[in-house]
Amino acid sequence: MNRRSALKTLSLGLLSTLVNDQLLALENLFNDELKRGDFGKEFLWGVATSAYQIEGAYNLDGRGMSVWDTFSHTDGKIKHNQTGDTACDFYHKYPADISIIKELNFKAFRFSLSWSRILPTGKTILNQKGIDFYQRVIDECLERGIEPWITLYHWDLPQDLEDRGGWKNREVVDWFSEYVLLCAKTFGDRVKNWMVLNEPFAFTALGYLLGMHAPGKYGLKNFIPAVHHATLCQGTGGRILRENVKNGRIGTTQTITLADPYEQNEKDTAAAKRADAFLNRIFIEPMVGLGYPVADLPALARIEKYMHPGDPDLMKFDFDFTGVQTYTRIMVKHAGIIPVIHALPVSPKKRHVKQITEMKWEVYPEGIYRALKFYDKYKLKEIYVTENGAAFKDILTEGKIHDKDRISFFTEYLKQVLKAKNEGLNIKGYFVWSLL
Repeated sequence: MNRRSALKTLSLGLLSTLVNDQLLALENLFNDELKRGDFGKEFLWGVATSAYQIEGAYNLDGRGMSVWDTFSHTDGKIKHNQTGDTACDFYHKYPADISIIKELNFKAFRFSLSWSRILPTGKTILNQKGIDFYQRVIDECLERGIEPWITLYHWDLPQDLEDRGGWKNREVVDWFSEYVLLCAKTFGDRVKNWMVLNEPFAFTALGYLLGMHAPGKYGLKNFIPAVHHATLCQGTGGRILRENVKNGRIGTTQTITLADPYEQNEKDTAAAKRADAFLNRIFIEPMVGLGYPVADLPALARIEKYMHPGDPDLMKFDFDFTGVQTYTRIMVKHAGIIPVIHALPVSPKKRHVKQITEMKWEVYPEGIYRALKFYDKYKLKEIYVTENGAAFKDILTEGKIHDKDRISFFTEYLKQVLKAKNEGLNIKGYFVWSLL
């Protein structure tokens, strides 16, 4: 991976009133081969975003700095030194952007709250203008018959809290609890669908182990405590929401990147098993009461240092739904020099993969079926695909993008979602990444 992946789809100052071709691709793919009705009348179709990647207005109306503001403003961290300072300017253009959702006949809008827009220093001091902005977004959704789905944390920790240790500091559980309670009491009367964390593996591994994402920390000494404290926040946040949102439906999201052995030999198979524990099981298993997958990933034994009495119970929570987020797979071979997992991904190019995305990810439709089947073994109540999509190079021809690659992507991936649903998995909806 390289710095280009530091933000999945960091907006480049494009006008957000332009309809994302990805959404048009999804809306246009239903045909004789695949019908919307095949998924059932109750199946929910939605779009997803995150605050930092769309809002802009990073220093307006009392918003505090987040770790992504600091990281993207640090020379050399992001390609071409791009930032989210303006992004899609959703902060000012949200009525037009939400109109697009309505026009495309989606029923739900998943968006995240910017912690530092609501609590500029991360704690105690409330920014009423930030609260008012999200009230207006919720109003706009409800007036247009679009169901708001809120994600509480999508990677943008307030910088003031990072300066105090961020996710490495166990106090983050208290900071996060204050934030969750405030949001639940402020928005819970009208918003009933909530997600606690977005892809906790991604923001802990990329932000605190590999240094590729904000806040740019490296090493197990940062990663291990961040994992444990995020796990505690996952369960704690769920309990706070359940206690304070009447008739709420409380969930969280997990990412899965399938890890297959490059060759069918003992070493590569063992490497794939370690990679699977690392990529896919660190957060889901403590959530359902199985604890951390130390047996398959011995490096995780270091997490015992950060465990307090009673933590296993705090880590657990019986969520009403779990969001599954998947894009691709990797194939790995044994590599003793790689720390933690002793596995090295083999590039799609070397594997002669037929199609890859702009992110250099393999297009592998069967992966979403396998991901859904993977989560089925944990006996979760409900499953939503809360992110899925692809980045392809957009070529404008006479004012239009003839988006064959994305139409093909969505067709093939949704066939696999339908296959899993028809096999009895309790899959309730699908959210496209991303609206803008």
